[in-house]
Amino acid sequence: MPKRYGQRCPVAKSLELLGERWTLLVIRDLLSGSRRFQDLQSSLEGIAPNVLSERLKILEEHGIVARQFYSEHPPRAAYALTPRGRDLGMVVGALAVWGARHVHKDAALVHDECDAALELKYYCPKCGTRVSGRTVHLRARPKTARPRRAAAR
Repeated sequence: MPKRYGQRCPVAKSLELLGERWTLLVIRDLLSGSRRFQDLQSSLEGIAPNVLSERLKILEEHGIVARQFYSEHPPRAAYALTPRGRDLGMVVGALAVWGARHVHKDAALVHDECDAALELKYYCPKCGTRVSGRTVHLRARPKTARPRRAAAR
């Protein structure tokens, strides 16, 4: 069962969905393209089949992963990230950059063209500039009016 933090924070809400063990590693492996269940199980050494199945089910329910059957008898499926799931590439990339810098120091995420280590930065599309993290804050979006339900008669 996913953890509930009871906080109105986008980090906490994201972790309620993505913070379970193996979830981000499943997404990491799907970033390279569609994979069959058995391919995911092989690449995620140590994951139990029931855990992988549960993670894929939750990700599918939240529109992060799409399942496509390639065999009906027996049923066999391939899994791919949806556009919503592909947006998590930056999250996985940020963890890779941070991990290479602070935890797994014998690896680095590098640019194919010049082999330089990558950095992640905030970018403001309105201003067209990179932004310091010290100048970033969280602002609540205005609530949109929800249509009222018709009263039961």
